[in-house]
Amino acid sequence: MTNPTMQHAAEDYLVLRRFFGYRLGGYDGPLADFVSYLDRTGLDTVTVESALAWAIEPAASPLRHAQRLSVARGFATYLHALDPRCEVPPRDLLPEGRRRVPPHIYSQDEIAELMVQSRRLRPALGAATIETVIGLLVVTGMRSGEAVRLNRGDIDLAVGRVRIIKTKFNKSRELALHPTAVEALKGYARLRDCYWPRATTTGFFVSSTGRRLSQSSLEHTFVELVRRAGLEPPAGSRARRPRPHDFRHTYAVATLIRWHRTGQDVQALLPALSAQLGHVDPASTYWYLTAVPELLALASERVHAERTVSR
Repeated sequence: MTNPTMQHAAEDYLVLRRFFGYRLGGYDGPLADFVSYLDRTGLDTVTVESALAWAIEPAASPLRHAQRLSVARGFATYLHALDPRCEVPPRDLLPEGRRRVPPHIYSQDEIAELMVQSRRLRPALGAATIETVIGLLVVTGMRSGEAVRLNRGDIDLAVGRVRIIKTKFNKSRELALHPTAVEALKGYARLRDCYWPRATTTGFFVSSTGRRLSQSSLEHTFVELVRRAGLEPPAGSRARRPRPHDFRHTYAVATLIRWHRTGQDVQALLPALSAQLGHVDPASTYWYLTAVPELLALASERVHAERTVSR
């Protein structure tokens, strides 16, 4: 008979994934088989060795082996939040599988340091542009490409709203701005118009030459800011250098953590977060769980508690 504790953990894991919108067709069988395999080998938790042995057990293609390991790795990532003995198989254990590099989740101190370094850039207008763009990304979770494409008419500072027109997936959306964000944007607009009283572009964010800020210029400058802020990954590390796009991931994670901590109905609120981010499917947010242990632990604890009450 399968270890009931592991079986319940697997059931909780599937509930959690479906909680975040995953349909998981064909997933239950392989996971149940993995749990049975652990039971047959006398294990009450996941080890790297057991996950790999199970993944390559059948005579199948390398892709199929990688898919099976992905099932074991997903479950192990969940289980590790509840059982520190659990080992999570490395992502490159079977390199034939598709890999998705986890995002960099910025701490408040890292964001503050990037803002400080932005203010030290020269010339002054360029510094103000980069600082304001970073601030907007932090508080709205919009894509960096959406920020640089904003036109002056897209931001209504009188009512505190920004319109993002036909972006990824040809979707448009409107975001509310916090009063502090409105004040920051007003201050930037005044400085911009002081330097360039006659607009040379419809773009809201401009370079020091008065032209629309380009994506390449933002990314090039951001690399320098990351270096100055000491956020470069260690030499030889496989970690990705922090990017402007990671502010979007940070916003999503911070929102989910806040909802879990305050006992909100996360499942009911997910469509709102999806709309804020311009996602096609709320299930996209599940990936953030595997990237941030704190978020995974909070979500796991809530699902486990709810299932314990219902049993």
